[in-house]
Amino acid sequence: MKMHKIIKERRLALNFTQEQVAKYLGVTTPAVNKWEKGISYPDISLLPALARLLDTDLNTLLSFQDDLTDKEVAIFLNQVSETIEKEGFAAGYDLAIAKLKEYPTCDQLVCGVAMLLDGALILKASKDDRLEEYRTEIMSLYKRAARSDNIQIKEQAISHLISNAIQRKNFTEAQALLDSISDPSPVDKKQIQAKMYIEQGELSKAAKTVEEKLLLLNTEVHETLLSLMDIAIKDKRYDDAEYIANVDEQATKIFDLWEYNRYLAHFQLYLALKDRTKLLKTFVPMIKSVTKRWDVNKSLLYQHIQTKEVDEDFGKKLQKNILKSISGDEKASFLKDSPELEDILKDVK
Repeated sequence: MKMHKIIKERRLALNFTQEQVAKYLGVTTPAVNKWEKGISYPDISLLPALARLLDTDLNTLLSFQDDLTDKEVAIFLNQVSETIEKEGFAAGYDLAIAKLKEYPTCDQLVCGVAMLLDGALILKASKDDRLEEYRTEIMSLYKRAARSDNIQIKEQAISHLISNAIQRKNFTEAQALLDSISDPSPVDKKQIQAKMYIEQGELSKAAKTVEEKLLLLNTEVHETLLSLMDIAIKDKRYDDAEYIANVDEQATKIFDLWEYNRYLAHFQLYLALKDRTKLLKTFVPMIKSVTKRWDVNKSLLYQHIQTKEVDEDFGKKLQKNILKSISGDEKASFLKDSPELEDILKDVK
């Protein structure tokens, strides 16, 4: 928010007149009027007193630049992603940090940058001399976002901090963070909203609301089954793990989810079992499916959902990153020098 708008907004919120503000600061009423219209600005010597009067801080009072819109944040994050792809992680990192200095209070940008850099770190900067600097800054960004007034941004950041704490095996910290996340409302707002739309004859809106809920639930079921399978694998209940993987594959087909999800459970299972033959048999269709665009609206289950445009090169980039990740994964070391894998790599290039 611009400075003149902040002055006016805070004055009105505190029920002060322009005359009262002027008297307190020892200036004229027309001067205050000009500040609020953006015609002129207060003298720098008056700013501390003005901030105290308006019950705010200097940082807020001096916020000349507006926060970025969600669209502007998305465009910038795409720019950072492309910079990392073309010029390397360091270039994308420096670009992102410079923007954060320009918009330090934009929580959406802070959280978005943290997630983007975090995701690209392993693939693009695993051997970089600045690796520790990157990790420290990314965690700092998550902590900043976790203080956001926006509950969605806040809890998204906290979830990443929890994952980091778990990786460090600091389960006390992870539990404390988890306990800080609010439980969902016992009221199913989407279901109630859908019923209201139905009663009002707004059937398209009702369908969209229910379809969004269905897609979210199906995605949660998929993620839950993957976790359940992982537990079975760690417990060495391999027959149970295979059963769960089969259920996940069927559910993904039945509920028209992204084809890539169909192979994920079996791929993770065979990777854990080091079953080279079955892993490669699953890997071929899985890696090819990444480049197939998932048109959500083609499914009768999700035909009313509004989708966002996806970068045409997204599939290729993801495919490349998956291949790179597998090549550097110690768990997949038994596949090295595999002629079958080499054939797959050649086939997808």
